[in-house]
Amino acid sequence: MKTNIRHKRPLSIAAAIALACLASGNAAAAPPAGRLLAAQCAQCHGTGGSGRGFDELAGESAQELYSELREMKFHTRIESIMDRQARGYTDQQLRAIADYFASLPGGGH
Repeated sequence: MKTNIRHKRPLSIAAAIALACLASGNAAAAPPAGRLLAAQCAQCHGTGGSGRGFDELAGESAQELYSELREMKFHTRIESIMDRQARGYTDQQLRAIADYFASLPGGGH
């Protein structure tokens, strides 16, 4: 019996090390916070936040973007597609989207 325990233990340690390596690899591959949420914005504003013909979001102030998104979310009358889009997100998600676009290189507008 002692032989079995000794053999299982190194396998358990090896398995733990392998899992730790996989977990750290997955964490490194995770997209920036807000990037997946901002994917909906890419249709008009481009994947980098600087779509042609629409406001450039890349490099804008996170606070300004967040304020504008919240304003759109709480319009009493829906006036644009942006009002509809903003209503689909929580305040925390709107903050993540604003922070993501603010982190991108760009001059804003």
